[in-house]
Amino acid sequence: MPRCTTSPPFMTPWPTILPESGRPSTCPPKSSFCRPSVWFGPGKDKPTPGRLPMPPCGSGCKAACWSGWPKRPAFQGTTSRAPRVPPAPGPLIRRRPSRGPARGREQGEVWGGGSPPQAPPFLGGEVLGGFEMTELLEALQETLGPSHVLTGAEAAPALIDPLGLFQGRALAVVRPADSGEVAAVVRLCRDARVPIVPQGGNTGLVGAATPDASGRAVVLSLGRLNRIRAIDPDNDTLTVEAGCVVAQVQAAAEAAGRLFPLSLGSEGSCTIGGTLATNAGGLQVLRYGTARDLALGLEVVTAEGEIWDGLRGLRKDNTGYRLRDLYIGSEGTLGVITAATLKLFPRPASRALAFVSLPSLEAAVAFLAQARLHVDGGPSAFEIISRPLLDLVSRHAPEERLPPLGGGVPWFALLEVSSTTPKEGARAVLEEVTAAALDAGLVVDAVVAQDLAQEQALWRLREHGLGAAMARQGRTLKHDVSLPLSRIPAFMSASAAALRAQFGAVRPLVFGHLGDGNLHYNVAHDPAQSIDRLVAQAEAIHQLIHDMVHAHQGSISAEHGIGQRKRDQLPRYKSALELSLMSRLKQALDPLSLMNPGKVLP
Repeated sequence: MPRCTTSPPFMTPWPTILPESGRPSTCPPKSSFCRPSVWFGPGKDKPTPGRLPMPPCGSGCKAACWSGWPKRPAFQGTTSRAPRVPPAPGPLIRRRPSRGPARGREQGEVWGGGSPPQAPPFLGGEVLGGFEMTELLEALQETLGPSHVLTGAEAAPALIDPLGLFQGRALAVVRPADSGEVAAVVRLCRDARVPIVPQGGNTGLVGAATPDASGRAVVLSLGRLNRIRAIDPDNDTLTVEAGCVVAQVQAAAEAAGRLFPLSLGSEGSCTIGGTLATNAGGLQVLRYGTARDLALGLEVVTAEGEIWDGLRGLRKDNTGYRLRDLYIGSEGTLGVITAATLKLFPRPASRALAFVSLPSLEAAVAFLAQARLHVDGGPSAFEIISRPLLDLVSRHAPEERLPPLGGGVPWFALLEVSSTTPKEGARAVLEEVTAAALDAGLVVDAVVAQDLAQEQALWRLREHGLGAAMARQGRTLKHDVSLPLSRIPAFMSASAAALRAQFGAVRPLVFGHLGDGNLHYNVAHDPAQSIDRLVAQAEAIHQLIHDMVHAHQGSISAEHGIGQRKRDQLPRYKSALELSLMSRLKQALDPLSLMNPGKVLP
C-alpha cells in the first residue's frame, strides 16, 4: 500500500504504519476523518474537484484528510449508541423560575476586551474550514435522535452568553440524555477532531460556555441530564445529574428533610454541572463553602469519551490523587461533569436576618469576627453594600423597600443566622449579637426582620434591587474579586483614591460576600459626563482594579471563573510555573485540546 503524506493543518502529524505497506504515514490511525480512500492508477493523477492532489511520492495515494478541501469520502466513524447508564430511581423535578437575575447580569454593562463576534449562528450543511461536516451531523442525529441535534435558529440561544458580550457559531447544539450519550458524542467529535463546548444553564458571566466564531465546535448541552439518581438521608448525600437546576436540587433535599445550601441569584436556571465546572460560590459560602466543598464525588466523561464513575459519598478517602478536584473549577476544559454526589445538611429550624449600618469597613470586619464567635456554626451569610449603591437603589429602584436606618454612614450589611433550635432560637441569637455590636460601636443602627415577608424584602434588595438600580442608571464596569478580609479596608481606600486620581469622577459601587472576602466591585461613570468616556477607559480601569487586587494578595476571579473574558489576563497575575503546570494538566487529560478550547488557558 502506498504512503500517505497528507495531514490536517491544525494538528501535529504523528507517524503510524499502514498495515499493507509497513511505511510511515502522518495520517491519524483509523480516524474516520483521515483515511486513505481515493486511488488513481497510472495516468490518472490529475486532481478532480473534492480530491487531493497526488502526493510527492507519486504513489497514487490520496487521503481524505481534513486538509482544507471541500469534500471528502463518506463518514466511516461509529454511529452505534454507547450503552446507556440507567438512572437510579427518583422523581424528576421540574425547573422553576429563578428568584431573580444572576448577580452581575444587569443590562448594558461593560466588561471591556473588545466587541464580541457578531457572526450569525451556523446553519446545517454550511462548509466550514473547506469541507462539509454533514456526515458528523448525521452520526450525531443517529446517536441522539434528529430532534436533539439543533442547527440554525434552533441553536441560536445557546450561542450567546446572557450578557450579550460573547456570541459565537457552532456546527450544532446537541442534547444527550445520559452519560452514555455524552460519551458517544465526545468520541464522535474526537474522531472528527471537532471541539466541544459543554453548556449547562448558560448563565455564566465570562463567556466560558459560548463557542468561538469559527463555527467548528459542537455545543454539548447537558439540560436533559436532569435526574435525581439517589438520596441517602442517613449519609446526608444526594446524587444528581449535571443538568439538574440548582433549585431542583434544593427542592429534592427539602423533600428529604435536608438542606442543600448552595444559593445564588440564578439558582432557578443555573445547573449543578455548571456550578461545579465554575466552582460557584453564592450567598452561604461563609458557613457551608463553595460548590467544591459541597461535592463528595463526580461522574465525568473524559476527553477520550470514557466514563469515570467517582460517585462515592465518602467524606474520607485517602487513596491517592483527588481527581474530583481537577474537574471542579476547570470550566469544561478537561472533561464533562455528568453527575455529582453532593453533601446535605440538617434543615435549620429557624432563621433570622438583620440589616445594619456600619461606620467603616474596619467595623464591618470586626462585627463579622464577633458574630463568628457568638453564633454556633457561624453566620450563614454576611453581605455588605456601599452607601453610594444603596442611594442608587433609592433613586432608580423605588419599588424596593429600604429599611428605615439613619443616614450618613458609608456601609451597610445583611447578617443572617440559622439555628436548629425551633421558633425564636435564631432571632434571639441575632438580637444578642447585634446588641453587643451596638454597645461596642461596631454598628450604628440595626433592624431585625420580624416575619418572612420582611426577610424576603431584604433578600430581594440584595439579589435584585442592586442590579436593577445599576442597570437603570447606565453602564458599569464589573469586577468579581476576592481578598483576605484583613486587606479589604486598605484595598478599598487605595482603589478609590487611584480611580479618582487617574480617571476623575468615576464612582465605585461595591457590594459582595464580605464573609468570604468576595467583592463585586462596579465602577460607574459620572452622570455629568458622557458614557463614551467610561467605555473608552474600560480596559485601563479593569487593569488598575486587577493590579490593585493582586497587590493586596487577592484574586481577579472569586466565583465567576476565567472563561474568555479573563483568559488573556492570567499571565499578568499567575507565575510562569503555575501556568506551565496548568498547561501540562491540560495536555495530559485533553491531548487534542478539543475540550472547550480558548477558555481559561491563554
